[in-house]
Amino acid sequence: MRWIALCLSLMLTASPLAAQDGPLGLAAPQAVAESGLLKFILPRFSLKTGVRVVSDPDGAMVLTEVAAGTPVFRRDGVIYHLRISDDPRQQRFHDWLISDIGTRTIESFQPDGKPLYSTSFEVAAPVAAPEISGDADLGARLSLSHCGRCHVIGEVNRMNGLGSTPSFMVLRTLGDWEDRFLQFYVLNPHGAFTQITDVTPPFDPERPSPIVPVEITLDDLDAIVAFVATLEAADLGAPLQSQ
Repeated sequence: MRWIALCLSLMLTASPLAAQDGPLGLAAPQAVAESGLLKFILPRFSLKTGVRVVSDPDGAMVLTEVAAGTPVFRRDGVIYHLRISDDPRQQRFHDWLISDIGTRTIESFQPDGKPLYSTSFEVAAPVAAPEISGDADLGARLSLSHCGRCHVIGEVNRMNGLGSTPSFMVLRTLGDWEDRFLQFYVLNPHGAFTQITDVTPPFDPERPSPIVPVEITLDDLDAIVAFVATLEAADLGAPLQSQ
């Protein structure tokens, strides 16, 4: 009898199956734990799978803000990743969390009537800063001589521009200002009086330029863009709306 009792004791205390049947611990950042998300999703996973997961600061599974593991949800620009070990039950929780059911469960957590967490990770690719290699000093001189007839290009001709044309500083507020300057010769009314060497066709003799033509090269155009890049955008109090 004593031998049987000893065997039963060893089975209960050392059985791998007994250890595997215990709950899985999940460590999470304080912000996630305090939000109530874990109390919302963990019982639903357990009900669906029969595998119990509990919040545990020392848990083998870890939710972390560090980009280590699988991204599972985000909040306020912070993406949370799940890191697991080589354990079939942990893998099951991982797979459930990123499944359609799991993601819907996360996004259905709406303590204030709207989702607190998102499972969408579409991040816009960073827009590379324009590479501007023109001679800004030359661009300043060209801008004054060619563009300063109509546009205010800076303090140097602050009182000489036409009231109906935007200043360079106002144009600088536009998100596509660089494209506008690089293509200005095809935008009305510039095409009627602008010639870009080896780019634009000659004026029709029957329709000559109505004013003294603007005649520049592509290098000149790069210089003008380089000059405009040095200008501080005008403070309009609100983004300029273009049509």
